[in-house]
Amino acid sequence: MKKLTFFVYHKEYHEFLQQMQELGVVHVQTSAEGMVPAGSELASKMEANKHLRDIIAQLENLSKAPQTIVADSEAEAIVARVDELNAAVKPLQQQCQKAMADVEALKPWGQFDRQSVEALSRVGYTYHYYKCAKKLFDANAMGDYPYMVATDDGKNLYYVVVTPVGEEVNAFGQPVELPTCSLTEAMARVDELQAKRQQVDDELVQLANTALPALKQLEKQWSTSIAFDKVALVDTERVADDKLMVLQGWVPEESEAEVEAWLSKQGSYYEIRKPNKDDVVPVLFRNNAFTKMYEVLTKMYGMPNFTDFDPTPIVAPFFSLFFAFCMGDAGYGLVLILLGFLLKKKLGKSMAGMMNLVITLGIFTTIIGALLGTFFGISLIQSDLPQNLKNFIIAGNVELFGSTYDKQMILALGIGVVHISIAMTVKAINSTVFNGFKESLSAWGWWLVVVGGAIIGTLTFLSVIPSEISTWAFIIVGGLGAIGIYLLNNLRRNVFMNIGAGLWDTYNMASGLMGDILSYIRLFALCLAGGMLGQTFNNLAYMVVDGQTGIGAVLGWIGFGLIIIFGHTLNIAMCCLSAFVHPLRLTFVEYFKNAGYEGKGVEYKPFEVKK
Repeated sequence: MKKLTFFVYHKEYHEFLQQMQELGVVHVQTSAEGMVPAGSELASKMEANKHLRDIIAQLENLSKAPQTIVADSEAEAIVARVDELNAAVKPLQQQCQKAMADVEALKPWGQFDRQSVEALSRVGYTYHYYKCAKKLFDANAMGDYPYMVATDDGKNLYYVVVTPVGEEVNAFGQPVELPTCSLTEAMARVDELQAKRQQVDDELVQLANTALPALKQLEKQWSTSIAFDKVALVDTERVADDKLMVLQGWVPEESEAEVEAWLSKQGSYYEIRKPNKDDVVPVLFRNNAFTKMYEVLTKMYGMPNFTDFDPTPIVAPFFSLFFAFCMGDAGYGLVLILLGFLLKKKLGKSMAGMMNLVITLGIFTTIIGALLGTFFGISLIQSDLPQNLKNFIIAGNVELFGSTYDKQMILALGIGVVHISIAMTVKAINSTVFNGFKESLSAWGWWLVVVGGAIIGTLTFLSVIPSEISTWAFIIVGGLGAIGIYLLNNLRRNVFMNIGAGLWDTYNMASGLMGDILSYIRLFALCLAGGMLGQTFNNLAYMVVDGQTGIGAVLGWIGFGLIIIFGHTLNIAMCCLSAFVHPLRLTFVEYFKNAGYEGKGVEYKPFEVKK
């Protein structure tokens, strides 16, 4: 990115901004104040545009096949109509709920004529309605007053007692206040309100199918206007008695020539320079098709600064590996692939990128699941597969240092060591590129101790180098690393301060590094838990059909299918949740911490006309 500074005469500024917005490559730097005043016209426009986006999202959920039928000029009237319909929904819901409550209250008493009840009260008698637990009902409590049981539901009695007006009966029941309408009237009211609600829903669906393109076009127009006003009113600095407008921004290096060619025609003063170390520089990702799918994960944590490397190329393969390891089942990977293709076809282009990610994770899961030896909870190592295929499966135990360990657990820890080693390598290289080698001696010292030590240890374990040589290699690597850690970590401080800082770094590294590596055991644990749960559902399904004959066998196979479908569906859902959350943690905590990645950058958003 290159930093631009513009100085424009105030009478030419409006046209200057219009042309710059049409050019569409300059990222305007937010001013120090940067806040839109509450209650201002711009704030109102922003609130209206947010409301418009909410309406578009609402209609998109209702749309079946949107068409361009409503003209763009009618879009604002459509917004007002949607507001009217949404405002009518809540009262209808409340009235319908009350009417349905009236129906439920009147059901135990059946159909009766309200006029007859009122006529009885005119001759001096009245009805009392009671609800009583059946076991507590005592007919003698009514004395000489006539009563009638309206409903007996087996648990409660609903009964009516007739008394002269003004007299109360000592009944054991709970008095019930009935609605003033009859059951027939209440049911008719429910039907009427539901019909009105259906009319509102039908009109909203019709608008969704006809007006969405016009509403989206209106949103783009409003967003363009808001962006223009924000730059003109908030991000622009006024000097020389408001006669001179000063604006700062950023432009990608590949667009620099285009911007300079445009600026040379404007007759305004401008300056283009490289960013300083303290500048907040917007960042534009440059990733291939595979890595681009994982940019959403990087953005969840935070954009890289211009003095950072983009972590996405490392996040992409390792997140996929972690996800697949946590799922740990080749069959589940096939389900994800199928689900991704089906949803991609159903949801269309808007979700194509996300579904491509699901398909990719499914492919990784299928491959890793096959290597781990599980297919829908079935152990492939115990199946009838040819032995030459079983040789590729990572299963069983291995002897290390006189003890027995699970191969998959060792693999998970090994992946953790590699992941953290890459993080420390990225940190050392990044510091060298942006800060210089002298400022990075501490990072390289820790790289020698941790990564160099891991490499020497691995080569010694694999008998690539003899133990005599590895001993001297450890001493040399440790000594060189110690010089960078304790003596040269900051060349501008005295040696005693450096030693103290090195000791503090040693404490943090010793207390955190082992915990970081052990965190990767979660990959093995989640893989094991998912596999065991899938195997349990399989065993339950086999138990249902085992030994059954005749009609029992038919029912057993139906039960078998239900248990398999429900059980594995539930297991896939839980595994997907765990396989998303825990790899994120390993990325955001273990990797980013050891890579020195902070995610405090700003995304590049050009000042442009939305089309």
